Amino acid sequence: MKHIDYAYTRGMDDAEVDELLRETDSGVLAQCHDGEVHAIPLVHYYDGDELYFRFGTTDDSTKRIFVEPAETVCYTLYDTYPTDDPRELDSWSIVITGRLAEVPDDEYERFDTAEINDRFSPIRIFGEAIADVEITIVELEPERVTGRITPDSDFDE
Repeated sequence: MKHIDYAYTRGMDDAEVDELLRETDSGVLAQCHDGEVHAIPLVHYYDGDELYFRFGTTDDSTKRIFVEPAETVCYTLYDTYPTDDPRELDSWSIVITGRLAEVPDDEYERFDTAEINDRFSPIRIFGEAIADVEITIVELEPERVTGRITPDSDFDE
């Protein structure tokens, strides 16, 4: 297709991925479970080594499937910025695949109420009684991390 416009991208190095994980606070977590695809927007916390999510679930919440063992998930973060050419966008994206694991009890003390409130934005409640919402902290154990960025963009410095 020779009349299609293309924009080149390049791979990001580990330092660039690390910086964007720290500066960006949300993305989309996706998983295929029993033949159905589930994708949810989530806020994350990245401490420089580990990537954490905070789930607010109820007994009938579909988010519970994300913490079942042996299921691969995909977390995608991205952003776009307009350029001087109104037809073009600069962009970056990070795609992380791996498995989620609930934070073990011996590490859970690290995430007391004050720490959760400091590291994550307020949890969104959709009509549930607050008493019915269970807070769970999970860690994404990455198997693959890929970062792409538009070369020479304003945030490619």
